[in-house]
Amino acid sequence: MTEYLINVFFSDEDGGWIAEIPDLEGCSAFGSMPQDAVTEVQLAKKAWLDAARDAGRRIPEPRLRPTPNTG
Repeated sequence: MTEYLINVFFSDEDGGWIAEIPDLEGCSAFGSMPQDAVTEVQLAKKAWLDAARDAGRRIPEPRLRPTPNTG
């Protein structure tokens, strides 16, 4: 399965962690801990890709890459 950048951040509004895959429009998930959100977004990614394939939609190549830590 293609690897996409996953952003993870705390949402005060939602009271928990959000993981999102910017290359897959609308693909995000919630968790009470960062690792929970990442686990859930991995499931969401699979569902997103399966639905896109079933609908005959183009699967985007990963565009975004993490910024290297130079510190």
